[in-house]
Amino acid sequence: MHSRLLFPVSILFAIFAVSFSDKFSLEDRMQSGSGSNRFASSVAFPIKGNVYPLGHFTVSVNIGNPPKIFELDIDTGSDLTWVQCDAPCTGCTLVSLIQIDGLFDSCFLFFYRNFVPSMTLQPRDKQYRPHSNAVRCAEPLCSALFFPGKVPCKNPNDQCDYDVEYADQGSSIGVLVRDLFPMRLTNGSVFAPNLGFGCGYDQKHGGSTAGVLGLGSGKATMTSQLSALGHVRNVVGHCLSGQGGGFLFFGGDLVPSSGMSWTPIMPSPGGRYSSGPAEVYFGGKAAGIRGLTLTFDSGSSYTYFNSQVYGAVLNLLKNDLKGKPLSDEPKDKTLPVCWKGTKAFRSVVDVRNFFKPLALSFTDSKNVQFQIPPEAYLIISKFGNVCFGILNGSQVGLGNVNVIGGKMRNTVGSTKNHFQVLFFYMLSSNISTSFSPKFVTDISLLDKIVVYDNERQQIGWAPANCNRPPKK
Repeated sequence: MHSRLLFPVSILFAIFAVSFSDKFSLEDRMQSGSGSNRFASSVAFPIKGNVYPLGHFTVSVNIGNPPKIFELDIDTGSDLTWVQCDAPCTGCTLVSLIQIDGLFDSCFLFFYRNFVPSMTLQPRDKQYRPHSNAVRCAEPLCSALFFPGKVPCKNPNDQCDYDVEYADQGSSIGVLVRDLFPMRLTNGSVFAPNLGFGCGYDQKHGGSTAGVLGLGSGKATMTSQLSALGHVRNVVGHCLSGQGGGFLFFGGDLVPSSGMSWTPIMPSPGGRYSSGPAEVYFGGKAAGIRGLTLTFDSGSSYTYFNSQVYGAVLNLLKNDLKGKPLSDEPKDKTLPVCWKGTKAFRSVVDVRNFFKPLALSFTDSKNVQFQIPPEAYLIISKFGNVCFGILNGSQVGLGNVNVIGGKMRNTVGSTKNHFQVLFFYMLSSNISTSFSPKFVTDISLLDKIVVYDNERQQIGWAPANCNRPPKK
């Protein structure tokens, strides 16, 4: 049982006092995204992380006045953005500095020079300090967070509390607050919108980051709020590199004008990015897996199928490997299924010719396929073996849910269950026709630009070099 933390005004002002002159001096330096340049630009962020060995992708955002940097997990499967809150904080991670791996230096520095205000080049702060800025239950933002359910408040003037739990037993309890988010648009203008987010004062198994950047389709997300304020279109895009890193953007002007495959977003509970129906192909041939509804959800890690689907796909793969210079390697515990070769492998490129590609063919969208090459479902372990990046979800408590990608998050008090992955929802358990829910995520989203257009209600993707920053 968690106690409810109240934010007394006097204590909050003592914790983090910001003078009106300082606040207005910052706001005066910011150019609005309204008027003639409304929706004419985007906000871009460099991404850090990888599928293996880190298992997550993150971005750094600025919050407050003076602004502080917070590193957040990106998650298109949830609406709530939250950061660790010094109120005080239980179960929070420690303060550290921004670290830029040599592999990502050029991309990271390009972003900071071009898309991020210079004030962001400072130590990252793992805990946010509130300052009498709690969102009240009567405010639309609180209602948006709990939609379609009711706000669990006795008094409309009470602070808007939240409680989220995750399938890995992690959780965050906190209060919705508002603060400035200094950003630079790709057209060069700088602005600091006042946005709502979660101030989490009680975390369990919170990981190494300061919180989560929720990028779902609900009205409580950062992109929805930015769109409502007239700064950018309600569009989210990401490009995750197979080498690690990549970029994230809000707005429409970084969406490629050609080469994109588009499919409609289907209505789904919890504001998920779902589409379908689709059919699975293996090596260019139908695999007998049809009627899939897919939910795209960025985040981290691997793909999960229920035991029935997992077994069918693994059998296809193993049968196809017969006669090839690979053998089972049960001693490698990196993932449940690994193979060794005649010598250690250095990258998936060394083994891609041994494995056939997967593809998802959208039956209601003419000639639209989501390609999943071997690089998008295999990893190379530290022992030089190749491992199958699709796991048995039933063995880890996911039941009939099938996920291609990482962690499942469950928002308490709502109908939302999501994995930080591209989810495949199959609608029945008959393996020859259709399946219960399945998800595809980060490992299958690598080296593609993926766009979630909430205004046109469509999802699009195209092959891309995610190591290169987007063009303005």
